[in-house]
Amino acid sequence: VQLQASGGGLVQAGDSLRLSCVVSARTWSRYAMGWFRQAPGKEREFVAAIAWSGDSLSYADSVKGRFTISRDNAKNTGHLQMNSLKPEDTAVYYCAARRANSNYVQYRSPDEYKDWGQGTQVTVSS
Repeated sequence: VQLQASGGGLVQAGDSLRLSCVVSARTWSRYAMGWFRQAPGKEREFVAAIAWSGDSLSYADSVKGRFTISRDNAKNTGHLQMNSLKPEDTAVYYCAARRANSNYVQYRSPDEYKDWGQGTQVTVSS
């Protein structure tokens, strides 16, 4: 599975961005998807995950209520809508995928994902 993330940019605090992840997979609907981010000098951290069906979602506490993860299995895409951005959201954002055959969505460790996109930079100025 190949993933390509896009949509990052430089914004001001309080602004919104929508990240997209285009996936090349014959059976994208059989994969769970996650978004992670990594700031300079920090470990890669979990942001959000969505089950293969789109029915089950999971968020990091730091983004809950501000970010929304979604997917379109017909278009082999995933999205991360980010609202009310804060300077501490500044990081490189990665989309990731793993095979899944249930609605379990608590895949919060990078080690639980096999396939990764190249990352897109999000910078939030104060």
